[in-house]
Amino acid sequence: MKISYNWLKQYFSSEVTFNEILEALPLMGFDVEETEIIGPPDIKNVVVGKVSSFVAHPNADRLRLCKVATDVSGDLHSIICGAKNFKEGDHVMVALPGAILPGNFKIKVSKLRGIESQGMLCSAKELNISDDNDGILVLDDSNKLGTPLNDVFKKSDVIFHLEITPNRVDVLSHIGLARELYAKFGGSLSIPSKNNLLDDVCNHVPNSVLNKIDLKADTDCFEYNTLCIEGVKVGPSPDWMKEALESIGLRSINNIVDITNYILHESGQPMHAFDAGKLEGNSIIVRHAHEGESIITLDEKEHQLDRSIVVIADSKKPLAIAGVMGGLDAEVSSSTTSIIIEVACFNPSSIRMTSRKLGISTDSSYRFERGTDPKGLSYAINRALKLIHDIAGGKQVGKVSRLKSNSPLSKKYFDNGEIDFSLEKMHNFIGFSVSDADVKSVFEKLNFQLFPVTKSNWRIRVPSYRGDIKRPVDLYEEFIRVFGTNMIPKKEITISGINTKDHPIYTFNKSILSFLTSKGFNETYSNTLRDYEEFKLLYGESNSDAKFLKLNNPLQSDQTHLRNSLITGLIDVYKLNLSRQNSYSRFFELGRVFSAVNNTLCELISVAFISPIESRDRKWIKREPMDFYSAKSIVEDCIRLLPLEYSKFSYSLVHENHLWQSGHSAKLGCINEHNFESSVGLLNLKNLKSNWGITGPIIAGSILINPEVFKNNLNQVRYSEISKQPTVSKDLALIVKKDIPAGDVKFYIKATIGSLLKNFLCESIEIFDVYQGNGLSEDEKSIALSMQFRALDRTLNDTEVNSLFDALQSKIIKDTEFKIRKMN
Repeated sequence: MKISYNWLKQYFSSEVTFNEILEALPLMGFDVEETEIIGPPDIKNVVVGKVSSFVAHPNADRLRLCKVATDVSGDLHSIICGAKNFKEGDHVMVALPGAILPGNFKIKVSKLRGIESQGMLCSAKELNISDDNDGILVLDDSNKLGTPLNDVFKKSDVIFHLEITPNRVDVLSHIGLARELYAKFGGSLSIPSKNNLLDDVCNHVPNSVLNKIDLKADTDCFEYNTLCIEGVKVGPSPDWMKEALESIGLRSINNIVDITNYILHESGQPMHAFDAGKLEGNSIIVRHAHEGESIITLDEKEHQLDRSIVVIADSKKPLAIAGVMGGLDAEVSSSTTSIIIEVACFNPSSIRMTSRKLGISTDSSYRFERGTDPKGLSYAINRALKLIHDIAGGKQVGKVSRLKSNSPLSKKYFDNGEIDFSLEKMHNFIGFSVSDADVKSVFEKLNFQLFPVTKSNWRIRVPSYRGDIKRPVDLYEEFIRVFGTNMIPKKEITISGINTKDHPIYTFNKSILSFLTSKGFNETYSNTLRDYEEFKLLYGESNSDAKFLKLNNPLQSDQTHLRNSLITGLIDVYKLNLSRQNSYSRFFELGRVFSAVNNTLCELISVAFISPIESRDRKWIKREPMDFYSAKSIVEDCIRLLPLEYSKFSYSLVHENHLWQSGHSAKLGCINEHNFESSVGLLNLKNLKSNWGITGPIIAGSILINPEVFKNNLNQVRYSEISKQPTVSKDLALIVKKDIPAGDVKFYIKATIGSLLKNFLCESIEIFDVYQGNGLSEDEKSIALSMQFRALDRTLNDTEVNSLFDALQSKIIKDTEFKIRKMN
């Protein structure tokens, strides 16, 4: 939000300096993004001129050849200009040869399309007066010809670019900020008083300008006020109002529209003016839009409406989108003689929904959707009448019409109530004691009303514009915010620990972080929200997660779904580093993802990593390429840290998957059944290229963990003495169907041996050969396994091991279709 310092000083005055205000604002909760100095520097040869005549440039359709007088002698300068916003007789600022404009732009006699130009007609932006660059600066006729620029614009201004938090809608105005500075620094606060012209209000009495007003009961309008004025003269605004609006980046339109904008930025109350002569049936109806109805707004864009959108309409058509923007059909123009001023209070959530649905954000909607002052309507409409009388003339017709909703939500919105306040509790909250006088001074300067109950307990009534104050703790925070956090005395802080040990999730993440960084991976952080188009590409439109992960009200079109995998964010990071020729290529992330677990949206703990198969490091010793088995090893090392018996599960190949390459990746566990799930292998090459433009193969691993897992104690690494006894090795070759994974065979052998062992251990089972070819049919393959046996207390003899081995072979023949192949 932009605040003009000159405008602000109309309401707040104090001996405090500008720099002190600048330092205090962030401490009061209002970040200053930047300050901007506007106003022309000392420029020579820039004077007031008058456009005597102009014709089209004979050699350029878009240029005008102007004759401009800069003194009363009548001598004319021939100046070529491309702007179209002036007419004959207008007073303008003329830069004559020899002038040097801001940006070191030197003006000299030059030729444009073969014709000499003896200067330049200047816009407000070119003179550093405002940001308006839509045309040249047209002045009031009272400025005499030849008057230097620095005599016309004598004062410069400083513009604050403030970041106001959504709960402080009351500070989205100059008066609002003036109230805050007064509470902080004291001095004087001068708010334009009500004229008391409009205290007499009624539901509505028909008059010559407006015959009927109807506030439909089902709309989200809490209160709707109108004021009818006839005989107004629409024209340019006075210079003081133009300067105020232009200083904060607004363009002057005409005196009536400028008054509504001026009051909005003065008091924070949005308002709108309708041309009464353009209303069908001389009526205003506040209602929901009809299905299929449309409106062309003031920005000349057409919008399709539906039943969820509230409109201000006449008897036939919408005139405005309530709280957002007016329509062209009732725009105030130079031919307008009768107007209707609208001041209203709308349901913030309704305006927020409408603004986002239509993609329109205006100064009015920005305030309405945060909740305007429910009792500020009377002040705004009085202020409007005073300014219209002074600037545009006209006569008030009838009384102010005030229609109010009786809905429970409306009553709650208007009811501020009172809050119980305890000095003792506030002292405990802020950590030190302050005097009663200091507390009363702060709250009284904030316009809070104090009603003593006991010596240290009060009831405090909060002003209607402070809808963010609801609880006693809000009052405590409000006091220390204004009193000053710098006033908190220095004190040694002692904090006793709450937990005797770290949470298992933290311990797991810490272990993973240490492990993966030791493997050469770099940690990343990515956005939790992802694009639906990417979601469809990688998981398919029929994916059950889609409906659970979709946001009801996304802030951006490319952030519509919660992520259900960390992989996509890691690919984004890899692509960014690739495009910038960064040698880093191994990345991992620890974070939260979301998925439908047993038809319920669940937040899951996740760890994922990616790496190209070939390293991009230029070193004399090449790093060993990443492959499926090295990635699988990393995933299993991570899973070993969890309180899970993962060895009970076997891997299954991934088929028909948009994220993982079919036949080159595998899956272990199931999140719905086992509370964990891991995937490892090659990412889908086709989608890597089409969605990210990455052509090289990428290996990845991903683990999803239900937080329920962490209710059990984490697995801890335990060490045992190395046995001094020798091992006994046995090899076994099995002929199995070609489509049976070798891992499933190994899993079966391990489980079977485990059921047979009694007095010694099987320390390892490893697959050392897979064979297909001569001696086997086309649908068969041979898998050879090596087994290591050991006893901890003695040397194993052949009889014990052979007995076990014979029993193993018997069970294989009896329970499976595997064939035992003799080893040569």
